[in-house]
Amino acid sequence: MMHNPRRGVAGQRRVKGGRVAASFSHQPEGYVCPFCRVATGHDNEGDWTKQADVVWHDAVVTAFVNATFWPANPGPVIVIPNAHYENVYDVPDDVLVAVQVAGKRVATALKAAYGCEGTSFRQHNEPAGSQDTWHYHLHVFPRYLGDDLYLTRKQRVTPAERAPYAEKLRAALNG
Repeated sequence: MMHNPRRGVAGQRRVKGGRVAASFSHQPEGYVCPFCRVATGHDNEGDWTKQADVVWHDAVVTAFVNATFWPANPGPVIVIPNAHYENVYDVPDDVLVAVQVAGKRVATALKAAYGCEGTSFRQHNEPAGSQDTWHYHLHVFPRYLGDDLYLTRKQRVTPAERAPYAEKLRAALNG
């Protein structure tokens, strides 16, 4: 199908601000968003994200230590808009900018707090794009030479295992 700037890709209707109408939705009916819970000051059940994992919160975005770590990249952070947008197709441009700016702030804090050699951003949309939580989010990873981030699998960690990373990041972000 041809791209039409007024209709977007695959015939999707464009709405004000250049956004594409939220017709690329995959969240099930009645979805209870775990990221919205975090942004509104609530803990998730079990070992999933708690308020103690939050390292940054303002009127537009929240950032927290991920409940899953990759073997050589402990302490990754997720940055989310506080309002619920399922994916990049739905998030308004000004909110997208706020998420990226917060991601930059977090990346700088990762360097200071963890002494990592670099950082990476990663963001996924729809099941084929490896999205598994139906709330737009940006992953910010601490990186080290030879860490094989993209060749390893994530592992869930406990709130106690995340706590020292969150403490270091909060200090770096607020210092």
